[in-house]
Order: sequence, then structure tokens, then C-alpha cells
Amino acid sequence: MSLRHALLGLLSERPASGYDLLKRFETSLANVWPATQSQMYTELSKLADNGLISVSAQGPRGRKEYTLTDEGLAELRHWLTETKPQRNPRSDILLRVFFLNVITPDQARSYLTELMELSKQEYEALRRLADSIDWDDDPLSVNGKIALEYGLRFNAMRREWAAWAAEQIRWAQA
Repeated sequence: MSLRHALLGLLSERPASGYDLLKRFETSLANVWPATQSQMYTELSKLADNGLISVSAQGPRGRKEYTLTDEGLAELRHWLTETKPQRNPRSDILLRVFFLNVITPDQARSYLTELMELSKQEYEALRRLADSIDWDDDPLSVNGKIALEYGLRFNAMRREWAAWAAEQIRWAQA
């Protein structure tokens, strides 16, 4: 996935300014695809230069409202139907697990306990986000809820796994 397609997807629902898109990212896509303000505005410029979006309105202080063009919608549909999602096989978390034998069992269990706490915190943050949103029946809201549920379930699973893994550390003290 790319920031490009995330922005096209958000604009497929309705026109929005960069500020509006940033807020929608924070409340709907942060769990899936985080982006900074500078990344977003840079990508919006590229999308406009490539004819995938257009500036449909301008307001005070240079505020621009962007609209998805037919070419942008075609690109979004192409990405959704013609390209395969990229699997990211790298995991810093699991790479460390492979080498936990290099540290003491107490250090290994501490690492896994920290991972349990991180998962708990991320789960709670997503739960607060879910509770703060006025969910609608519009497609972006429904799909956002589905993606948020993935994050909730993933963090619950990772926390449970880390607890199990901490119990598996049995080798002798180094």
C-alpha cells in the first residue's frame, strides 16, 4: 500500500482539504498506514501534478480542497483489483525472539513482558479511538471499523502470545 492510494481512497468518498485528510488519517487510517503532515502534502502535490486529483476549491490562507479525478478513481480501482498486497515479512519483534538465548532468561522474559504491555497499550488506544468515533453506515466508516477491529484483534493476540512465550523461557541462567 502507498500513501498515494490511501489518499485516493479517502478522496473517493468526498472532496477534502489537506487538513481534513490529515484528521481523517488520524481517526481512521493511523492503525493501518500512518503519515505525517509533510508526507501527505508532498503526496497531494504529486497526485495533482499527475492528474489523479484536482483542486476543486481554494479558501483563505491557501487552503485547498482536493477532488478525485476520473483518472484517480481508475488508478485506485486498478490498485484494488489488479495488484497484489505486498507482504512485509520483516519483523524486528520476531527477529529479537530468535536470539533471546543470547540474553538471560530474566531479560528475555522482561522483553516479552514489555511486548505484552505495548500490545495492551495499543489495544487500549484503539479501543478509545473506536469509542470516540460516531460510526456511520457509509462505506468508509464500515471499512474503517473493519480495519480497526483487525488492530484490536491483532494486539489482543500478540499480548496473549507474548504471555505464552514468556512462560516458554526455560533455559538455564547465563
